[in-house]
Amino acid sequence: MAYSIFLKKNEEKRILGGHSWVYANEVAKIEGKDKNGSLAAVYSFDGRFIGKGYINHASKILVRIFIRGDETDGKEFYYNAIKKANDYRLGLGYSNCYRVVFAEADNLPALIVDKYGDYLVIQCLSLGIDMRKALICECLAELFHPKGIYERSDAAVRKKEGLAPVKGLLYGEIPDYCEICENGIKMLADVKNGQKTGYFLDQKENRLAARRYAKGEVLDCFCNSGGFALNAATVADKVIACDISELALKNVRDNAALNGFGNIETLCGDVFEVLRNFKREKRQFDTVILDPPAFCKTADEVKDAYRGYKDINLTAMKLVTSGGFLITCSCSHYMTPALFEKMLQEAARESGRQVRCVEIKSQAPDHPAALGAEETSYLKFYVLNII
Repeated sequence: MAYSIFLKKNEEKRILGGHSWVYANEVAKIEGKDKNGSLAAVYSFDGRFIGKGYINHASKILVRIFIRGDETDGKEFYYNAIKKANDYRLGLGYSNCYRVVFAEADNLPALIVDKYGDYLVIQCLSLGIDMRKALICECLAELFHPKGIYERSDAAVRKKEGLAPVKGLLYGEIPDYCEICENGIKMLADVKNGQKTGYFLDQKENRLAARRYAKGEVLDCFCNSGGFALNAATVADKVIACDISELALKNVRDNAALNGFGNIETLCGDVFEVLRNFKREKRQFDTVILDPPAFCKTADEVKDAYRGYKDINLTAMKLVTSGGFLITCSCSHYMTPALFEKMLQEAARESGRQVRCVEIKSQAPDHPAALGAEETSYLKFYVLNII
């Protein structure tokens, strides 16, 4: 007999509003018995059907709802859901590299699928999805006819699901680096060892937007494989790409060579220290770009993260020439837009500079945010003019 989950009184409101997560502490009782990772039906306290999703007793998120009617979770369901998600991206003009499936935002919780040219990379971040990855790969193979599908389920969040990190080939073959084209620039995505699934696709429109402000000498901090640096190099005189990872900087140099850019230098070091050293040297740049990793991955880390964001932004503001630009980002959803802007306002006051906000953007449209699930809205991109 399949599981039936009954919520406590009034706990259904958030879920009816579009959120998919049912927390264990929101449940009044569980009826039936099935294996962990099976499909469970969720009901309100008074017995109204809400939806179905995979259950995991090892996780604080007991059920992730993705079926709101009487459908089943067979191959037809997954095929149609993935096709619908991809059709949305195709309709926006994406073709070479983009996020095909963005988990909750595409009503496929805990599933990520990214396209890098002829190759696909997937992440399975919950027990239920992990148990069905063979079925999902079958659907992907029929829909995309890729040369290969690679799994990058090595995200730390899997531990909360009782799952070990996993990565490896699932279908076909995968090169160490997949060549893609972003904004007219060739890039090598390190799908096997790079961050996330190999490249940060969510910033592609923002990297194009940065070209408007990249002039003279540009400092790109936390550069990773060089997305912002290479876009800046199309218009700037010189770009210094800084990261603590030598592997990332090798990728920058390889990508620069691939495009014939001779105006990019790499600098290996801790960005916090690099910025302080430039300040002591009274070094200035026409444009500074800050695209750090998430400083806070839990609500408990917000206070420390706030100080970290303020530190680098305050120092960066002092490094920008008069009339130049600071492009600054945050990819943590716990650092809300209001909190991020408050931090920038404090940094601006303490910097002694007059600062104007000239552009605000979010994640790319292939990473849509579900209005009922705030976790899917996470990226902040601010362009500040430093007077």
